[in-house]
Order: sequence, then structure tokens, then C-alpha cells
Amino acid sequence: MKICLVATFPPSGRQLNEYAFHIARELQRDPRISLTILADELSDYEFATDENGEFLRAEEQTELPGFDVVRCWKFNSLGTPVRLLNAIRKLKPDVVWFNLVFSSFATPDYPVAAFAGLCVPALTRLLGCYTHITLHHIIEHVDFAGAGVRQERMFRLGSDLATRTLLKANSVSVLLSGYRRTLVEKYSAENVLLGTHGTFTRCPTPPQFSKRGNPEHLILAIGHWGTYKRLEILIEAFPDVLKKVPNAKLIIAGANHHTKPGYWESIRESLGANSRVEFRGYVAEEAIPDLFRMSSVVVMPYDSATGSSGPAHQACEYGVPIVCADIADFRDMAADEDMAISFYNVGDSVDLAEKLVRILQSPEQQRRMAEHNFSSAVQMTMPSVVRNYLRWFELNRRKKAVGSSILFEGLRPFSWSSPSPRIDALTPRRNSPENAVGYKGRQSGVPSNSREAQEQRRQSSESIKSERDVERFSPPTQLADEF
Repeated sequence: MKICLVATFPPSGRQLNEYAFHIARELQRDPRISLTILADELSDYEFATDENGEFLRAEEQTELPGFDVVRCWKFNSLGTPVRLLNAIRKLKPDVVWFNLVFSSFATPDYPVAAFAGLCVPALTRLLGCYTHITLHHIIEHVDFAGAGVRQERMFRLGSDLATRTLLKANSVSVLLSGYRRTLVEKYSAENVLLGTHGTFTRCPTPPQFSKRGNPEHLILAIGHWGTYKRLEILIEAFPDVLKKVPNAKLIIAGANHHTKPGYWESIRESLGANSRVEFRGYVAEEAIPDLFRMSSVVVMPYDSATGSSGPAHQACEYGVPIVCADIADFRDMAADEDMAISFYNVGDSVDLAEKLVRILQSPEQQRRMAEHNFSSAVQMTMPSVVRNYLRWFELNRRKKAVGSSILFEGLRPFSWSSPSPRIDALTPRRNSPENAVGYKGRQSGVPSNSREAQEQRRQSSESIKSERDVERFSPPTQLADEF
């Protein structure tokens, strides 16, 4: 199968480049896949600065080895659609996979260029290519004021049109159940799937408790800062944490949001000399594992959200407890993917400090939350996420080759009143919303030697066996009429 992945891609410093890298790495490992990445042109990234305040320069960036990357489109450019379509026409792929947010092609300062880029999936479908979009947020769930967008009414009208255009793709996957509900209810969409964000690894790392609180309890905040991801509340809360946990240290890592250059540097300057707060700036991919392994807790001090959280999934990957603003999107994420998260009231520095102190002072709670998140990470590794996408693409290819009337003969019509169709519908999933939404330790469980547990293991074993042989793939009734 020949796939074109349209995305920002390292060493680009723009949104979702890390996620695209992990998707591409898994696709590269499948000998049946021929992958070409249609990526953004490299430039200077003044918003992505290291711990010394030095930004990433174009001449210092080198392509990652082992990937076929064609840098054929430019951020903030009206020429992006033509250049992308020319590249796709030349390559003639079986599948064109877009990894997108609404600002993937341009900032809000260039709305026409942004909209033009978002039209490419629909135009690609017109070329005859199967077109899929992984859409990381939808505008109806975005706080425009928090994201720094002016002229909100105009942008919402434009975003409504952009969403309808994106839905012209063959299929669209979103990563939160609430997003799918919105697209189905508001736009009457019939091609929207509920996918899984996944962790960025083949094998999650068990929590290493000997590295935590020895001698310092590291509190890690990582992200792209300056819009809805803000540091002021966290900085205000941290002195209260230090009073009760003197060996706590705050690590702030990550670049500025591309619309807010200089944001975290201004926060650092306002603090002056403070040995208990460390700013790391942009963190290279190879430095991420040690950063998480040594952290006692990950904190997400957000004013609002624009989708499922990458840092939350990384915390699960390394078995780290999470403290997070009580935002509806994150409640959905915790319930959908069974994460152990302690929620604090948005904007309340006192409540944030109390939640952090409660975890840091309780080794038992740290261990429970860490092990719970690690257990969840095992269920959603990137290989399983990508494998389920490939199944979906294979299903479409077989339907196209054989004909829907033969392939799906005898299957009942799909009803939208049935459970949400998932890209990972064939993989058994563990989901315990009562444990995830407000973590208080596991309330219930299935004994490992019970009859139910044995049956679950048997089903899981059968699923893994079937995944090794795509030729024997049989689509579930629930997915039959999705194309």
C-alpha cells in the first residue's frame, strides 16, 4: 500500500510534528507500506527557543535519516494547495493521510491561506485518492479568546465552512468522543470515526520510583506555551507547594506557541533568580524519556483545551501521575482512555497547590496513579493505533476492489444510535470512567484468575492472532457502511 502522509514533520518546530514522526516511524516498520511524507518547508522558528533563549534556525536543521520526505508546502502560503496537489498527482498514492489542526497551514493572521490549506483533503479526494484526516481538534470546542483569536464571529463562520470542507474527505477520525458527537449532531456527518491518540512508543516504560523524589520531587509542565496553555497559575501555586514539600522542584519545558514568541522567557524574567524553578525551553526528542522518568507528577495548567493532550499520553507512557485543569475535553479524555488524573478548578491556584501537595506527600497515591496510567498506556501503544488505521485503509481498498454489494452482503444497515464507530473497534479495550474522571484509586476490578479475566485474555489472544494476517480480515458489522 502506498501512503502519503501530509503533516508538519521534524525537524520542523510546528504543531503536531512530533505526532507525525511517531506515526511515520510505525508506518516505516511495515514492509507492506511505501511511505512518502509531504511536509512543510523548514524555516527559522523564533517561537521555539532552547534554555538559553536561542531559537531554531533553518541552517541548523537536518532531515531525519530513513524517511522519504518531500517538503512541498510552505506555512502561511496561498500556494500550498497547488504544490501539494501537484506532489500527490505525481506520486499516485493509494491513501493520502492528513494529520491536522485548523492552524496546520497558517496562523489566524493568514485566514485565507489557512482555509486554502484545509481545502486540500477535499481536492485530493477529487483526484481519486482515498483521503483520511486525523483531526486533533474541532473549532466548536475551542475557546477563541483563550487562543488569542480576534474577530471571533468572523472566524467561527469561516471555521464552520472549513469544517464542512474537511468532512468532504472519505473519512475523518477525531480523538475525543465529544468531538464526534458534535460533528454528527451539528453537521450530520456520516464519515466520522472515534480514534485513539495513543502513546509514542512500541513498549511503554514501567514507572521507575527509585528515580523520583530522590532527592527532589520534580513537577513537570511541558507544552507549547502562551495561548490557552498558561504558566501564571502554576507559578502562583508553586510557593504554596514548596511550603509543604520543600524538596519540590518545578521544571517548565517546551517551546512557545507559534503565535506567542517570547512568552515563557518573559515568565522566567519575572521570577528572577529562583533555584527551585527551571526552564528547559524546546526539548529534543531524545531528551524526553529521562525528563518524564524522573518526574513525580505532570501538571497541565491550561485555561482551555483544543483536543486530546500529548503530554498526558506521555505521562501514561512513563507511568507518571497527572494533575490537570478541570476542562470538559480532559474529562472526556480521562474517561475514554482510562487515565488517572487529579483535576483542579480552572484558574484556582490554591486548589492546584493542594492537588499537587496531596500527591507528593503520598507515596501510596503516587504509586497507584503511576501504575494505573502505565496500565492504560499498554492498551494504546502507537503500533496498535497505526495498525488499526491500516486495517481501515485495507477495508476501503478491498471494498473498492470487490464491490460493496458483494463484500457487505447480509450485513445489517449501520445505525447512528449504535455505539460510536472506532478505528480500533477490533481491539479489546479497557475503559473504566468511574476510575478515570476523578481518580480515587481503583473502585473495582476483575481478579486475574476469574472466569471473566480468562475470557478477556482469550479474546485478546485471538485479536492479536487475527492482526497478523490482514488477508483474513473480516470487517465488523458496526463499521460496514462507513465508506
